[in-house]
Amino acid sequence: MTYDVFVQYIDFKTGKVAEAVTKNEDGSYTVFLNSRLNQERLCEAYLHALKHINNCDFASNCSADQIEAFSHCTE
Repeated sequence: MTYDVFVQYIDFKTGKVAEAVTKNEDGSYTVFLNSRLNQERLCEAYLHALKHINNCDFASNCSADQIEAFSHCTE
């Protein structure tokens, strides 16, 4: 399946949050990457976000915490 994915770099004011993803009204996604991260961490964060998109996690009835816990168990 193909998705439109837009990327925005923003300052999360901390290095603890690497990325955030939103599903847009038109079915596309926006990945917000923490501009404080180095290139390696940015790539990891982007790939992590794509994994959530490809796994259709945004259609899940699970909470974000549950999705993250499951995601990190399968990495």
